[in-house]
Amino acid sequence: MLDAKYVRENIEAVTAAMEARGESWDPRRFLELDARRRELIGEVESRQAVRNETSKRIGELMQAGQRQEADVAKDEVRGINEAIEELGAELEAVEAQVNELLMTSPNIPHESVPLGPDETANVVVRHWGTPREFDFEPKAHWNLGPELGAIDFERGVKLARSRFVVLGGDGARLNRALINFMLDTHAEHGYREWSLPALANVATLTGTGQLPKFEDDLFKTSEDLYLIPTAEVQLTNLHRDEVLEADELPLHYCAYTPCFREEAGAAGRDTRGMIRVHQFDKVELVKFATPETSFDELEGMVADAERVLQLLGVPYRTIVLCTGDMGFAAAKTYDIEAWLPSYNDYKEISSCSNCTDFQARRAAIKYRSPGQFKGSRLAHTLNGSGLAVGRTLVAVLENYQRADGSVDVPEVLQPYMGGQTVITPQP
Repeated sequence: MLDAKYVRENIEAVTAAMEARGESWDPRRFLELDARRRELIGEVESRQAVRNETSKRIGELMQAGQRQEADVAKDEVRGINEAIEELGAELEAVEAQVNELLMTSPNIPHESVPLGPDETANVVVRHWGTPREFDFEPKAHWNLGPELGAIDFERGVKLARSRFVVLGGDGARLNRALINFMLDTHAEHGYREWSLPALANVATLTGTGQLPKFEDDLFKTSEDLYLIPTAEVQLTNLHRDEVLEADELPLHYCAYTPCFREEAGAAGRDTRGMIRVHQFDKVELVKFATPETSFDELEGMVADAERVLQLLGVPYRTIVLCTGDMGFAAAKTYDIEAWLPSYNDYKEISSCSNCTDFQARRAAIKYRSPGQFKGSRLAHTLNGSGLAVGRTLVAVLENYQRADGSVDVPEVLQPYMGGQTVITPQP
């Protein structure tokens, strides 16, 4: 959520930032609403002061036995109260409009983010590994997986609907192995693991920015709870309405959860196979940091996510997203894209973002440092995939496949697979 004072005092910069993000933004409307809000606050406070003074005078008149004058003053107070009530109603309506503007406007991009309208302006910052050259025609995972008995798309549709997937046998085992491998790897690098609910309430989803703007992308229950789209939602809100101690920061958290996305705006995009499905597993990374260290923490988070792919031996590239391609809450985002032979291209497998104080303002996540400043300040929050498990499973199957239709198990996963070194077709 943007800060009203910052927007008011930097209206031209905010307008330019919204234009860079491709957002519809009316600075005149904000300024008019904000000015009227402050004017109404002043009028309410002025009338309250008059009412308090008049109420005090009523007591003095009553003590002096001047009942008639006191009754006149009481009528004045009633009129003032009616005026305050009317002004309060208008103030509430104006504040709601201002709040809606601030709650539905995206974060301000960091100065280091490249300008651009869409993904064509994203910038590749590094590559790791060399895509494998096959001496046979490699299979796409949507063919390879079913032949192995590892992925069953038809039963996913039967049990739920399209874009749900069933994993069986070695597919289920590989999925579980990847989850445990990722969690163990991040724990070794200082992340504290959490186990979290798969349902979240309105306040929680508002805190991280999914609500109110992106409700159509969420699965909602009949009791005003939503299936989480990512563990970022729960991990970040662990400290909602809390004040952290500066000497405890940064905090590094991780969690595995199933994730659920309606993907209302993604029709026609990567709907074949397991790249874009309604339910998927993910290991998420979240950090809480001070403003002075948050961008260094972002670089560290990206390195932690990249390390998983390096250990798996999957080629990837890392890109920094341009202003027009970033997510709603992000001030800066890196995407990590794994090489998939089926696409002869790289596909996103992790997205790591610094949200600065955008989420912290919505969720009231603060920190204090008595030796440095009085009171408390907003923390910075960061989040990233470490990694998307289903897409990692796809990357392993496609990159490690053999000519005979079997798949080698990466060495780092073999202990998690009971020593199994090869996945072979199963009925």
